[in-house]
Amino acid sequence: MLRFRSLGSGSTGNATLVEGSDGLKTTRLLVDCGFGLKDLDARLSRAGLSPDQIDGVFVTHEHGDHIGCARQFAQRNQKQVWMSPGTHAALGNPDFKGFLRLAQDGVTIDLGGIQIQPFTVPHDAREPLQLTCTDGSHRLGILTDLGHATNHVLEHLAQCEALLLECNHEADLLARSAYPPSLKKRVGGSFGHLSNQQASEIARAVAHPCLKTVVAAHLSQQNNHPDLARAALCLALGCEWGDIAVADPLDGTGWVPV
Repeated sequence: MLRFRSLGSGSTGNATLVEGSDGLKTTRLLVDCGFGLKDLDARLSRAGLSPDQIDGVFVTHEHGDHIGCARQFAQRNQKQVWMSPGTHAALGNPDFKGFLRLAQDGVTIDLGGIQIQPFTVPHDAREPLQLTCTDGSHRLGILTDLGHATNHVLEHLAQCEALLLECNHEADLLARSAYPPSLKKRVGGSFGHLSNQQASEIARAVAHPCLKTVVAAHLSQQNNHPDLARAALCLALGCEWGDIAVADPLDGTGWVPV
């Protein structure tokens, strides 16, 4: 059994719960902690969980809307936290009181009920990693911060039955926005964030008969709209409008089976 739930996704913060079982043990992984500690606790509570029910944390990169309270959460609850050496260095090599574990591209992390495989992505961070998660039977891909999809990215997503996929902006809205030119260039650049069109191309490239679920994530509140993200993904996948869920900044999503 494998399922996931966004606790909130967007420029104000990101966190995703992944729950898996190998038949003997249920494991819960928190991917990113991009909120304050009190806010994260409240979001976990709304998901029916307490912090002590989380088995570990995986941090994709050092940007504030992803790292958030990861260090405080890990130390308070005595949980292991994985991140790349580059992410740790970008944070200033803080002391995690023995709970830090270093993750590497392509090196599987076995948590019992969930196995994680991190992979590198092109994003304007020190050593960003995204990941796939499996319980041995089903596979989830999490892809929330990158400027374009490399062959390496597509290879890792090829066998996923569910995707949490960044749909950050609509290119026309970004171009017409009040963002300064430098920020438009960063967001829309090859190390920035995925547009709806880019996300739809990724979805089309990795689509296969067992890909049943795609959830749009990390939408810009200024430069996108859920209907635009849904429309782009539906066109790419040939699915119905209601088949595409969108992770909300405040409420995230409900539990989504893989």
